Amino acid sequence: MAIVPGEQGGPARYTLRAGEHRLDLNARLGQSLELHWTGAIACTHCGRATKKSFAQGYCYPCFKKLAQCDTCIVKPETCHFDAGTCREPEWAERHCFQPHVVYLANSSGLKVGITRGTQVPTRWLDQGAIQALPILAVVTRQQSGLVEVLFKEEVADRTNWRAMLKGEVETLDLMAERDRLLARLDSGLGQLRERFGIDTLRVLDEAPVAFDYPVLEFPRKVVSHNFDKQARVSGTLLGLKGQYLILDTGVINLRKFTGYEVSVS
Repeated sequence: MAIVPGEQGGPARYTLRAGEHRLDLNARLGQSLELHWTGAIACTHCGRATKKSFAQGYCYPCFKKLAQCDTCIVKPETCHFDAGTCREPEWAERHCFQPHVVYLANSSGLKVGITRGTQVPTRWLDQGAIQALPILAVVTRQQSGLVEVLFKEEVADRTNWRAMLKGEVETLDLMAERDRLLARLDSGLGQLRERFGIDTLRVLDEAPVAFDYPVLEFPRKVVSHNFDKQARVSGTLLGLKGQYLILDTGVINLRKFTGYEVSVS
């Protein structure tokens, strides 16, 4: 799904991409929606047919050989580029050696996260955040991972997706949280500046942003649909948040099924 911020503070706009077709999901709120997995899966990188999807959209050979599927993407602090063992050095230079942002977000409570500067605010919308605040700009992905490790001593780095989908999220003073965390972690951040250079970790002075989502009704109990267990998913579309469709029959994370051939009606 493609998600963009709503205009003038309105709910985010959702578009379902199915092949060459585009479906305005906001316009389908309150209406019936059926998704049917045909049983086919194609690798999003090489296009070959695969019986199982790895890392949300890859066949097994691509999963094993691509740098974007390596464990250092999930844990950037373990970057091994300098050791000469990167799977795809040219890819890494284009994606990992680019400016990254360390941010605070509120999806199901306070969390820390990292993303490339070009992925703001898409990353926050994908997570279903109702608030977000960039706090540090760094030069490389590895540096962002090392900063995140520091922050994880004080704050979570994961979203409670069930709480996010239930709408059980209270607004936070992200600027106050930023100041508190920067003060507590000042020593560790100073050590990273000594290691990489004083200008490589720059504190940002930006205002927090807020997001709203098109939800008619939040579920009281979260039941999750899974194409691998149930090829046909249908119900009345009650809402859209993060990468989830909220139906009256349950929720489904479409990002999880990237590469699956699905018909929509």
